[in-house]
Amino acid sequence: MTASDALPARLAALAAAGETVSYGALARDLGLRIVELTGALEALMEEDAASGRPFRAALCRSRLGDGLPAPGFFLKARALGADIADPAAFTARERQRLTPR
Repeated sequence: MTASDALPARLAALAAAGETVSYGALARDLGLRIVELTGALEALMEEDAASGRPFRAALCRSRLGDGLPAPGFFLKARALGADIADPAAFTARERQRLTPR
């Protein structure tokens, strides 16, 4: 399994467990540099937006963001048409939509 194939599987496992992961830990787990990880996450966000799915990248958290994704996540989400007026509420909604009930 390549790193690009492993990313969706890893995010699905996190969603199923109701967990989040730091960008650094996810990059290490997948053997990617941060720049490669963020590019792959942005590509997944584009796929998610096109399919009407919640953003799987919402499961990532920044070291300094109180459990929220990095600022680039919100910039990309806005560019894809999401209302991110309240970043914490937006993240919570996305994460809730990703977690199986």
